[in-house]
Amino acid sequence: MTTKIAHAPRPTVQIAGETFGGGKLFLFAGPCVLETPEMIQRLAGELCAIAAERNVQMVFKASFDKANRSSTRGARGPGIERGLELLAAVKQRWKIPLVTDVHSPEQCAQAAEVVDVLQIPAFLCRQTDLLIAAAETGRAVNIKKGQFLAPWDMGNATKKCEAAGNRNLLVTERGASFGYGRLVVDMNSFAHLAKTGHPVVFDATHSVQEPGALGTSTGGDRTKVPALARAAVATGEVDGLFFEVHPDPDNAPSDGPNMVKLEDFATILDGVLAIHKAVRQAALG
Repeated sequence: MTTKIAHAPRPTVQIAGETFGGGKLFLFAGPCVLETPEMIQRLAGELCAIAAERNVQMVFKASFDKANRSSTRGARGPGIERGLELLAAVKQRWKIPLVTDVHSPEQCAQAAEVVDVLQIPAFLCRQTDLLIAAAETGRAVNIKKGQFLAPWDMGNATKKCEAAGNRNLLVTERGASFGYGRLVVDMNSFAHLAKTGHPVVFDATHSVQEPGALGTSTGGDRTKVPALARAAVATGEVDGLFFEVHPDPDNAPSDGPNMVKLEDFATILDGVLAIHKAVRQAALG
């Protein structure tokens, strides 16, 4: 006799007028930082096609500024003015929701005019003024868990946004600091993050970072991304996956060692979706 395991309904979030989550896996995908218009448009189109072929909802991700680079020599991106122009062009052409990082309260309202999800970088997840400013825009807010933070402490971050009148939130795991220059992913973390009551996202690419490993830049090992993504989904507590994807990551201006090659992304996604389907079938009995 097979015992059916009871599971609570998965949480949802509203993004660009659509419901994400509720038991259906969704994606945040795109490059680390905005580059040329031609590259961004090509990548957005190919990612949209991959997601559409698999009936997976996707939010296109790219940063206009990488404010926490290891060195002053690191490429930071085009800045907010030009960056939002590039993102608006992607939205207009591909009709896809957008997510980008914000680093200061002053950027939130401006970014919210174009993007559908404001992302709080992990290092800034306790910055009260930033969280409140993002929440007050009314856009969905994705809060990345700091590498230094216990997963159960993320409830404090979400409550700051809720106090500002916004419950349209997501929480993202991206690994925890382990000694010097290493990150690890605690699979127990997802259950704790789920207790916030908001959809849980796993950032599979930033979780393989090796901070500062290359001296003036961050290293990493993209070969570990598929296994971590499959393991995270297998917990049954993950609602969305975050992948940084690039056609030529070895020559990307930022986070190249961690990013998935575009040519490999569909295969990686298929493996993850197979695990997700099996977990959902087991949960439903």
